[in-house]
Amino acid sequence: MIGGWDGIEEFVAVAQAGSFTAGASAFGASTTHMSRAIARLEARLDARLFNRTTRSLTLTETGRIFFDQCRRLVEEREEAIAGIAAQGAPRGPLRLTCSYALGEMFVAPLVREFAQAHPAVSVTIDLDNDVVDIAGRGYDLAVRTGHLEDSRLIATRVAQRELITVASRDYLSLRGRPMRIDDLKTHDCLVGSSPQWHFRNDRNFRPEGRWRCNSGTSVLDACLAGMGVCQLPAFYVGDHLAAGRLQIVLPEERPDDEPIWAIYPTRRHLSPKVAGLVAVLREKLQARLDGR
Repeated sequence: MIGGWDGIEEFVAVAQAGSFTAGASAFGASTTHMSRAIARLEARLDARLFNRTTRSLTLTETGRIFFDQCRRLVEEREEAIAGIAAQGAPRGPLRLTCSYALGEMFVAPLVREFAQAHPAVSVTIDLDNDVVDIAGRGYDLAVRTGHLEDSRLIATRVAQRELITVASRDYLSLRGRPMRIDDLKTHDCLVGSSPQWHFRNDRNFRPEGRWRCNSGTSVLDACLAGMGVCQLPAFYVGDHLAAGRLQIVLPEERPDDEPIWAIYPTRRHLSPKVAGLVAVLREKLQARLDGR
């Protein structure tokens, strides 16, 4: 009788390595063993997991779905064993996702410090401005801002960020200063990754303009060049406000600070690696955002 794990670890090793030879080397077995184990697994599943040619090895659609599930099984088993052996010390693979700017400028440096403090943790960070299905795609953690919709996940507030609407002095001199939110309809708006701008009392405005980019830095550059009005997190514009290069627009309509959340699947909420990183984010992220 074939055991419950027969072929699964070999399959994960080959899929991760991209070839039977590299997978066998990583697994510590012969290519013949790997090939036979996966063949038995495919027969057991009555499904082909790999597309094989003389030059390439790729996962089939079934194989891709099965790989995502098997990888999590292997990781969780190793984490469970390691957690007992190391008395709960953070260890094992840690996968997280975050938006580009927040991730590059603030989250990734803190995660790096966490990884340096815990050598048994290996980190993969995917930066993506889209909201991804972290449970379905096997992420341990996501860092997100604003309103949360997925009730399947656990969320811990780790910091907050200020959103500021700004324009350059030259633009305001040429086009005038908007006095109400509705006045923005007659202005050139520089649109970033968010389709809506937020204002006091939960009022929203959908900006329109001839400059759109999902990079906050590019939106900021266009604003500094006098192309229009934009709304960005304070960490983008603070220095430029202090130097007088930008001015705040509609200061009386500034919204409440936007929360920043650490989000993780329910089944992982007691994982030492996740709990440890969330504690670091709660302790240090706000100070980094505030420039302290």
